[in-house]
Amino acid sequence: GVTRLLLTRIPFFKEIIVSSFSCDSCSWSNTEIQSAGRIQEQGVRYTLAVASRQDMNREVVKTDCASARIPELDFEIPAFSQKGVLTTIEGIIDRAVAGLEQDQPARRATDKEVARKIDEFIGKLRQLKEVNSPFTFILDDPSGNSFVENPHAPQRDEALVVTHYRRSPQQSAMLGLEVDAKPPDAAEDLRDEVLQFNTNCPECNAPASTNMKLVQIPHFKEVIIMATNCDSCGHRTNEVKSGGAIEPQGTRITLRITDPSDMTRDILKSETCSVEIPELEFELGMGALGGKFTTLEGLLKDIRDLVEKNPFTLGDSSTPSRTGKLQEFIGKLQDVKGKSEAHFIMDDPAGNSYLQNVYAPEEDPELRVQRYERTFEQNEELGLNDMRTEGYETEAASGR
Repeated sequence: GVTRLLLTRIPFFKEIIVSSFSCDSCSWSNTEIQSAGRIQEQGVRYTLAVASRQDMNREVVKTDCASARIPELDFEIPAFSQKGVLTTIEGIIDRAVAGLEQDQPARRATDKEVARKIDEFIGKLRQLKEVNSPFTFILDDPSGNSFVENPHAPQRDEALVVTHYRRSPQQSAMLGLEVDAKPPDAAEDLRDEVLQFNTNCPECNAPASTNMKLVQIPHFKEVIIMATNCDSCGHRTNEVKSGGAIEPQGTRITLRITDPSDMTRDILKSETCSVEIPELEFELGMGALGGKFTTLEGLLKDIRDLVEKNPFTLGDSSTPSRTGKLQEFIGKLQDVKGKSEAHFIMDDPAGNSYLQNVYAPEEDPELRVQRYERTFEQNEELGLNDMRTEGYETEAASGR
């Protein structure tokens, strides 16, 4: 016979290999699928509430190691009992019916009672195809390479629940993966996980959710990125917090902007960082714009928005002379984006700001990082002068 192989991509999923075999002598044909990618980091479980005939036509990728269940009938197709297949929900039921009917003639001759019960069960499976009553279809794949179609993609499908989970040692062994004897590190789990907590929108006060993620910045340190999206008014905001302690020394970072590609450098501006552009006689004080993790171009855009949206600078409350100066400043700010050379200076007494070195780990000829001792006033602003981390226990005891 002839086997044909096709590498194809399923939309909103991944690439798979479809193999089709056909025999001209006996007309037997067979189709199988294999994942063209690697085993995923996590397993996946699809739970579909089948409520209509349209749901029966959803495409399904079922790999060798995936199991399929229909809880209403207490029916399960175990893992590794079938070859991988690209089919539909109806096709999986038809395949299960064909497998059960295969040995029925022999059963009727040897054990009529068992054959009768299997015939009765086959009848129930065939009734599912009519969808006279809703049922649940569950596809569980520890390799993470199975798939159930979402006809509403990229929108969410209310009838389909997709759950990703960490494989058990038994499932990893079943897939032929090396099982790590060490228990999972809780800190590592936290780094890989996006935490979510409920809050209120700062604009309309409607209930909203805030996502929080711990991110490791290369050649720097860990930071916490928090993003809030409001479904009611569409307000979106993000904020960056340092994931570590205040550094022993302050940091002054100076970048000489010489090329438009400098605009793509990553920037972490903490809440305690001030920004200065000497050529424009511009200075942004500590606390303005809050903490941000963006690019140099993104930060300059935020500075421009801060100027334009202030009613006392360019709004109805502004004066003509001030408006003219600020319009001239905005024009020069636009020229900084690669058209004219300028110096961009970040001064952070807490030492928690960062500007990307594109030559890392080598030195960047256009970037200078200076460490300095904080003044008493800077320590006062950071609340360090009154902070004591040693010896306070004995003083508290004697004060009693």
